[in-house]
Formats: sequence, C-alpha cells, structure tokens
Amino acid sequence: MLTRLTIKNFAVVEALELELGAGLTAFTGETGAGKSILVEALGFLAGGRGSADWLRAGAARLEVSGSFVSGGKTVSVRRELDGEGRSKVFLDGKPGTVSALARLCEGLVDFHGQHEHQTLMRPGSQLELLDAFAGLEAQRAAMTEAWARRAELSAQLAALQMSAEERERRLDLLRFQASELKVCDPRPGEEAELEAELPRLKHAARLGELAGAAYARLYEAEGSAEEQLGAAERSLEEMARLDPSLEPAREALARAREAASEAASALGAYKDGEGADPARLDEVLTRLETLAKLKRKHGGTEEDLVAALRRFEAELAALENHGERSGAVETALAAAEKKALSLASDLHKARVKAGKRLSERAQAELAGLHLDKARLAASVELDDEALGPTGADRVEFLLAANPGEPLKSLRAVASGGELSRVMLALKTVLAEADRVGTLVFDEVDAGVGGAVGAAVGERLAALAKRRQILVVTHLPQVACRAAAHLEVAKGVRGGRTQTRVARLDGKARVEALARMLGGRAVTEASRRHALELLETA
Repeated sequence: MLTRLTIKNFAVVEALELELGAGLTAFTGETGAGKSILVEALGFLAGGRGSADWLRAGAARLEVSGSFVSGGKTVSVRRELDGEGRSKVFLDGKPGTVSALARLCEGLVDFHGQHEHQTLMRPGSQLELLDAFAGLEAQRAAMTEAWARRAELSAQLAALQMSAEERERRLDLLRFQASELKVCDPRPGEEAELEAELPRLKHAARLGELAGAAYARLYEAEGSAEEQLGAAERSLEEMARLDPSLEPAREALARAREAASEAASALGAYKDGEGADPARLDEVLTRLETLAKLKRKHGGTEEDLVAALRRFEAELAALENHGERSGAVETALAAAEKKALSLASDLHKARVKAGKRLSERAQAELAGLHLDKARLAASVELDDEALGPTGADRVEFLLAANPGEPLKSLRAVASGGELSRVMLALKTVLAEADRVGTLVFDEVDAGVGGAVGAAVGERLAALAKRRQILVVTHLPQVACRAAAHLEVAKGVRGGRTQTRVARLDGKARVEALARMLGGRAVTEASRRHALELLETA
C-alpha cells in the first residue's frame, strides 16, 4: 500500500505531499488541473520512463518519492531527473538502478489507464493472470525445471554431435577455461576476507607505530598506566583495610589494572608480529585482481565461478567421451522431452478448466457493469511446437461485445468504455490471486455514465476492500464511493501556475460532487443529488 507520495518540480507541481490510506481514494478536478500528472509522477517513481519535458521551469531537477507498506515492512523509494534526462534512484536511502526499482514496484503497484491496459492486453500477461487465478504456481515451477533440463541435455547433445574440428576447438577453449578456474581455486567468501585484510596490510607501518606508542603508555614508559594503576591499587588496599566501605572501589581498580595489562599484552604481541609485509600485500592485491578478472568473464560471485567450473568439467567429460555419451544423452533427452510434454499437457488441462471458471465469474461481473449481452472467454490453445518454460499454451482473453458477434481479441473489438469495464470485471475476479497491493485506475470510467457509472463505482469500492485503489475519475457516481476524496486544482501563486490537492469533507465534498453532476453552476437540486449519492454510498 502506498502511504506517502511526494512530488517536487514536476510540470505544474512545485511541491506536493500526499498522505494516503487504505481503501478507495478518488482524485477529481477539472480537465487540465493536473490529475494525470499525479499518475505520471507515480509511474515514473515505479520505474517508468522519464522525460526532461516534465521538469518545472527554473528547477535543476525534479523529484518523486514514496513510501510503500508491504508484508508489514515499509519500503521507501525516491527518483530524481535532471534537465539532461539523467535519472537517479534511491531504495531505502541507498543508490539503486531503474531495473531494480521496476522489479520492486512491479509487486507493489499496477497501473490501468483508458488507453494502456497493459496487464489485460498482453497475451503473455493473460497467461500469468490465468495461472495465478488457478493457483498453478507449483505446476509452472515443475514445468520450468523440466524445460531447463531438456535445454541442458539438448545443448550437450548438440556439442557431442558437432564436427571433429569444432569439437577440438571447443575442447581447447573448455580446457583453458577449466584450467584457469582450477588454478585460481575460488572459494566462496574469499574476496570479502581479502578485502577485510587489505587495510591492515596497506597501513601496517602506521598500525605498528600506533601499537608501539600505546604499548609504551600502558606498560613500558616511566609512569605508565600499569605503574600508576598498580600504585593506586596498593594505596586502596591499605585504605580498604582501614575503611571496608572502600572495598568496591579497590575491586574496580583491580579490574581496571587487569584490563590495562591484557590490552598491553595484546598490543605487545601486535607490534612485534604485525610488521609491514609487502609480499603478502602483493599477494592479496594479485589475488583480488585475478578474482575480479574471472568474475567479469564467468559471473559476479565466487559461487558463480565454482558453478562455471562444474559446467566446464561436465561439458569436457561429455566431449572427451562423446562416442559413448551420445547414446546416453539422447536417451536422457528423449525422457526429458516426454516429461516436459506431459507436464505441459497437465498444465493445459488445468488451464482449460480454470479458463471456464474465470469466464463464468467474469461474465457475472460484466452483467453487473451493464455488459450483460457481452460474452467473454479465456481461450487456451495447446501448441506443442511452442513448448517452453511455461508450457505449450497460447492464452488470450476474447470478447464479443454484442449478441451475434464472434469472439475476438479484446484489442480488436473493445471500445474504450467497454475495455475499461472488462478490465475492471477481470480485476475484481482476480483480486484474490493478484498480489499487487496498490491499483491505479486513470479514468477507466471514460465513456460511461449514469447507471453504468454507478456500477463501476460499486465494483471499485468492492475491490478496495482487498486492495488500495487510487482512481482518477470524472464521475460523481465513482467519487462518492471513495473513503478519501481529493480534489486537484490549478491556480496561480507568485505569477506561477501551480497544482494543489485538497482533501474534501463535509460541505466541500458535497459542492464538488454537485459541480461534477451539474457543471459549474451548482444548484440546490444538484446539491440534494450529491447528498443522496453520499448517503447511498
């Protein structure tokens, strides 16, 4: 859930901070007031592409930041953009990348606009939605594993079947790569240990000086801490015999002298044994350089290097024994393909059943959204030639908007208003399977009004019981259902145009709904109608 959104120097927004809560939040306002800017800013924060054209005139950079609560933890994200189009990302205060930001926010916020129903329109995403609805995560994981095994065996067989000349070239390369890694003998965690040792080796001389000076003050020098503490302890011993109340002080001083003595022993050993060691320093630097070079070639961690060595050795063994290995690999590949096809067939059957359930439930939702004559179906077609890590199915949501029409792709047949309602119906059905905590709807009620608008408002309110819903709307039938009603307005301050956002309650909310109902001229009739909408909601 998005709990806070801060926007600075973004188009007509100079500075804006919003505190957001659970449930349904409606953003309303006149055309051009800046409602879409809020959605663009949130999309930019979630990893979307930025534009230097957004930068407010006179500002060096724009900034959007937000706080999300997910799984009981608060995640803070911030993104900046300067006039050259350069972007900076910060995740929980630490520098990050746009790709990392996008991956993080993919599980936190999802956008649905009038012209970009991205999740709904992409066949690949439709497959993901259907599998999530059906709870097929375990079967998909098994399919992905089987496909990876098949691909591995296929690569082995291809290597075994290459020409003698190609095989020798490949063997030479593999032997070199394996030898290089064997000689290096990488060990997980080694680089971190070497990095920790490096400062001590680089500053050995200074450390020795400091250790010697500290040792002298504690033990060797005339009037050292050891000598002074010993004298003080002897005095306190005599005093404690005369006045027992001083015994705790004597014990504390004895502990201090023992601690000083232990520190002096440690420093003495350190200064005698930790001299400069140029050979060890060269060894550590050379080792770190070798590890860095190999990581650039084979992976980013020591574990990656170990895994690469295992791969090279396995392929070497296969190539060096290609004659006897070919038959075994062919047999294993045939078994892997059979298993992959079997799993794909099981997935297909499960998806067909789930597609029927999804269609029936979505059909019921469409009826409540005044699309009772429309027909929606989840098409699941098995294509063994398209076998891959998710199976061999082509999934697509189809719609017939009017009686007598054939089912066709949503993109081909749905108008803006129809597509908005289809998307809302599917989102309502899929709400339990969809793990995204915040859904943003940008004028998904475009092209509808009256009773249809009221139905859209009901569905959004129902969806908001399980998710945080942010909706940009022009419909009073939607806005009246919101737990929080925020009005976006544009004004002039100090000769500059600025967008502001105000939370509406009481009379102010009634007036806003009345304007949405009747235009600029608010009448008593429109006020009564606005009150009726709020009371009904």
